[in-house]
Order: sequence, then C-alpha cells, then structure tokens
Amino acid sequence: MGRSAGMFEPRKDGGAAVRLDEIEISILRSLAVQLLELIGPGAPEPDEDADPLAVLFAEGNQGPTERPSDPALIRLFPDAYGGPGPEDQGVDPEELAARSAEFRRFTENDLRTRKRENALAVVRSLDGLTPGADGAAALELTGELPLRWLGALNDLRLTIAARLDITEDDESAMLFRLPDDDPRKPMVMAYLWLGGLQETLIETL
Repeated sequence: MGRSAGMFEPRKDGGAAVRLDEIEISILRSLAVQLLELIGPGAPEPDEDADPLAVLFAEGNQGPTERPSDPALIRLFPDAYGGPGPEDQGVDPEELAARSAEFRRFTENDLRTRKRENALAVVRSLDGLTPGADGAAALELTGELPLRWLGALNDLRLTIAARLDITEDDESAMLFRLPDDDPRKPMVMAYLWLGGLQETLIETL
C-alpha cells in the first residue's frame, strides 16, 4: 500500500518522488520564496583565483556578530555557544556571547548562502513542474536535490515554529487541538504537512 498523496516515496533507481497538486505546489513555492526573503543575501561570490584564507578573513566577507532579533532567524542561525551542552556549563556568559559573536562573524554568511541555495532549489524544482489533466504533477529528486530539499523543509518548519511560538516539546500536545476557527490553524496545517514531507523524504535517503 503506497503512501498518501503529497508524501515522498523512494525511486527505484535512487532519489525520491512525490505527486503534488496545484495548491500544494503554490503553497510550497510561496513558503520557499518567503524563506528566501527572510534569509537575505549570503556570502558574495568568491574570485576563483583568490586565496581561500584571504577571502575568509576579508572584512567585506565577514558576517554579523550580533544575534538576530527576529525569533525565526534566531532558530535558523542559533548561537554556537551558550546552549544546554555540558561544555558551556560554568563558563562566564559574556565569554560565551563573545565566542558566539566570533563564530557568527566567520560562518553566518556561508550558512545564509547554503540556506538560500536550498530554498532556491525548491523554487526551481517547483517551477519546472507541469500539472497534468488531474491538476497534479510528479516531482522527482535525484543527485543533490533530496538533501537540498531536506534542508529547506527543515528551515521552513523552524521558521513556522518560531512564528507559532512552539517547541518540539509542546507541538504534539497543542497542534492537533486547535479549533477550525483559530487564525493559526492554516499555519499549523502547513507545519504538520511539511513535517510529513520531511519525515518521508528522510526515509528515502
């Protein structure tokens, strides 16, 4: 028995496939475009002949040092230090903040670039679909596309979770009990659907 519509299945020769109707395509594309707008530009294109170390330490290529104020961006670009790990326990908070700032300075632009490339891969994949007479289209992901989609789906869920102010601990308890007239309901349904896509795509890898 196959999976329900809108969920990934493994391809016989590798990769993953899913059938999406026009509404699903429109929703996914809109969410991916909004994610691109949220992430913003990444690192500038490097000169192929440039010294990689010189590029890394060039002032114009360095990223921000301050933690973002948008809760969604905080989830997409969390602090590298100051978490619940035992290595951070007992360390002066100001020192942890300084470490995180330094880490952001040399990594965030590249991370933004990678997240943008993942979201762009989703948009381009969807733009290449032509729905049939039944209003649905078959999307096949091969090569690096499954991993790019997986990264973008994860980022979309993190973003929506931030907008809904939910965590993994409370999502199962509250998401399924929202009344239909709750204004958060459409976003919750998108969050759960993206979770199904993400889970079934992981299973194909």
